[in-house]
Amino acid sequence: MSLSVVNIGELVTNDPNLGAGTLGLLRDAALVVEDGRVVWVGPSSRCPDADENLDAAGAAVIPGFVESHSHLVFAGERAAEFEARMTGQPYAAGGIRTTIAATRAASDLALATNVTRLLGEYRRAGTTTVECKSGYGQTVHDELRSVSIARCHADDATLLAAHVPPPEYAGRADDYVRMVVDEMIPACAPHAAWIDAFCERGAFSPEQTRAVLEAGRAAGLGVRVHANQLTAGEGVRIGVELDAASVDHCCHLTDADVDALAQSTTVATLLPAADFSTRNAYPDARRLLDAGVTVALGADCNPGTSYTTSMPFVIALAVQALRMSPAEALWSATLGGARALRRTDVGYLSPGARADLVLLDAPSYLHLAYRPGVPLVGRVVKGGRDFRAG
Repeated sequence: MSLSVVNIGELVTNDPNLGAGTLGLLRDAALVVEDGRVVWVGPSSRCPDADENLDAAGAAVIPGFVESHSHLVFAGERAAEFEARMTGQPYAAGGIRTTIAATRAASDLALATNVTRLLGEYRRAGTTTVECKSGYGQTVHDELRSVSIARCHADDATLLAAHVPPPEYAGRADDYVRMVVDEMIPACAPHAAWIDAFCERGAFSPEQTRAVLEAGRAAGLGVRVHANQLTAGEGVRIGVELDAASVDHCCHLTDADVDALAQSTTVATLLPAADFSTRNAYPDARRLLDAGVTVALGADCNPGTSYTTSMPFVIALAVQALRMSPAEALWSATLGGARALRRTDVGYLSPGARADLVLLDAPSYLHLAYRPGVPLVGRVVKGGRDFRAG
């Protein structure tokens, strides 16, 4: 079956060869989908016939958002912790242990049900590709079931066993790292695409981070890093040295960090909703972009520090708080996220791409930041299948 989308007022292709600017903008455009892929893009007046027709009625169409950083396999919630932060208590990465306890006690069905609930929220808000991490189990059994659930339901699964040392390893982080390297990674690697670690005060030291990431890489996993969220540190440079696809958060960077990123293929994934929720310092996106660093945006959905699945909210934050242009923010939330996952099939709309697209209830992508908080996602097409957002 083929599907044509016609009468698109403004089409963001993210392909400069097809249209104006970095976003490859086309006006009065159309596209055709066959077998889940885009096969034609051009003027609406020249659109080939298709089995089904979707009239955009002048609305803007953008690529589906690509979420390259989420933590969806969990149980419980941490609203009380949020309230405490909002009344003056600082965030120090310790609340994760509350979620660990709830996740360990939850059934596989309860965990999977929560993942599918949150993925439904993501899709209704226009996100069509989602990476999902483990990290709230932190026993071999619980990390294995977490990463298996992530793999079954999300597009990419990441083993984040090195999230924080679990309570039973308090004061013995080196022992926990040895267990991750010797037991967790061999058990979980067949079910994951990526290894990740949180290199930060209150989490893991640079040496511990490197040990986990190198073991994961040796097991065939791609590398990702939680880096430089709360303090400056070595996480970014470790990620670059290990050819990480992405280093995430990047709130506290030295000139050496920025230079290292600019000279590498590693993406800096910024997560401003987490900084909004924790009142942490926002990353300096302008500094990264002006240095030539590839930047992605993610929602970082998790129960403690960024309980949102809304990429439009993230785009509005990026424009207002990170001083990104609307075009930079949209690119980073789509093709930037794809680069952070090293995906070549999503994040853009030109022939060969997976047919993941969003029809906005607006005439332009600019409205994503211009009208913050307004639900502008009208319809979502994922892999050629048409879903209504409501």
